[in-house]
Amino acid sequence: MKVLGIGEILWDVFPDQELLGGAALNFCANLRRLGDLPTLLSGIGQDPRGSLACTAMKQLGLAIDFVQTINRLPTGVATVKMNSDGEPHFVIQRPLAFDGITLSTKLLETLAPFEFDWLYFGTLMQTDPEVERATHELASHLPGVRCFYDMNLRAGHWNFELVKRLCGLASILKLNESEAEIMAELSGTIRAEFSLETVCREWAARFEIDVICVTLGPRGCLIYQDGSALRVPGVSNTVRDTVGSGDAFAAAFLHGHHRGWPMSQRARFAIALGALVASLPGATSDWLSRQQRSLPPRLPVRLRQPQNVGRSQRACTPGTRQHGLDLFPLLPALREKGWRINSNGKANTHALNVGMFIS
Repeated sequence: MKVLGIGEILWDVFPDQELLGGAALNFCANLRRLGDLPTLLSGIGQDPRGSLACTAMKQLGLAIDFVQTINRLPTGVATVKMNSDGEPHFVIQRPLAFDGITLSTKLLETLAPFEFDWLYFGTLMQTDPEVERATHELASHLPGVRCFYDMNLRAGHWNFELVKRLCGLASILKLNESEAEIMAELSGTIRAEFSLETVCREWAARFEIDVICVTLGPRGCLIYQDGSALRVPGVSNTVRDTVGSGDAFAAAFLHGHHRGWPMSQRARFAIALGALVASLPGATSDWLSRQQRSLPPRLPVRLRQPQNVGRSQRACTPGTRQHGLDLFPLLPALREKGWRINSNGKANTHALNVGMFIS
């Protein structure tokens, strides 16, 4: 799966450290770990943070070919503050380097031969009229591309008319429960009693959206597709911080959706990866790294070996019990990290733990 992401690169500034982030970068980093092929279109400043961001992106396996260096503006920074519920609040002082990128006709023509399957964008960068114009142009002219819109509203950096225009591009829309309530209120959907199912039904019909994902924090998510709404519960987990967990959810959901997974399987896979990222510090912690030892509780899983395939293929074909998921998409990434999967479906201890949680 090839994905073009348009969005911010920035450093999340916590009280005790700075960690690389930005919704589009986080999303692309997780897609890359899942074995997909993301390309990020963004900007950095000509400063130490920009240089560090490029180095980190290379370590994440992300190309920097379409990351522009903007001399007159600093690399993005977001000050992270946690509320009493552990939810992050971001303070972003603009303009920043990602606001200064140039989206020329020549650049848009350069992107066309990549044959992207999906175009990903949020709201933050789209407040620049030039970026929004280019996004609409890409959505119209990239052959066969579909759009994934992750709303990600940041205080002071969005407006309702912009959100409606972006929803009009979306094949998949992802938002959280608070954002759904805001959209319902602004659009007049709220009547006697708020209902996520009603909001999704009316929003999907209004903007011809194929799938709407509403994340519900520890309560899981609601997925709306083809006139049907499915609620999938969350998983028990020790949270380090939730920064980037929604972006991991988005990457995992799109990964499964593109491959035609059933709705419930996509949802459980996305919830699991989002919870795993929330158990680690920052938005881009390597959840495949052998250095990570503090893993959340595992979901039940067993590995089966279908009888109609050969020995070598059975070695990488996991099965699940009723609460498990297909682990197959993670195995190439596990192998890339140096883990060995035996013919009986077992890996070394840490790899199996990661697999069991995602499964």
